Amino acid sequence: MNPPDRARLVVLIIAAWAALAALRIFDPATSGLFPPCPIRALTGWYCPGCGSLRAFHQLLHGNLRVAFALNPFAVTSLPFLAYAMLSHALRILRGRGLPMIVLPGAAIRMMAVAIVVFGILRNIPLYPFNLLAPGGLLR
Repeated sequence: MNPPDRARLVVLIIAAWAALAALRIFDPATSGLFPPCPIRALTGWYCPGCGSLRAFHQLLHGNLRVAFALNPFAVTSLPFLAYAMLSHALRILRGRGLPMIVLPGAAIRMMAVAIVVFGILRNIPLYPFNLLAPGGLLR
């Protein structure tokens, strides 16, 4: 591995730890440190990612139930994101990452559709769809 790649990895790791520390310390719901969702601010609708920062904040405090209630899609995607990040880091460090998981194009399109449908359903103000709104499962 060449030195610029190693330096880039070190910077990314430091930045990730700093971001996680900030998210652990400052509550996105009350601190004002994190920007509001632009889609929510412009339209009043929840986007598929609304509640993600608050969910990750809750996860960092060990509150899985609250985190899942804030954004189930974001919480369930974390293991896949962690796998991809670890694989990328290993690729930089040793030249090869973890075994690559290849999804057919149809599966990727289905996930994209699921995200869009989730974004639409969480904005319907009727039971049971209102349970998908951030925090809806806590009511």
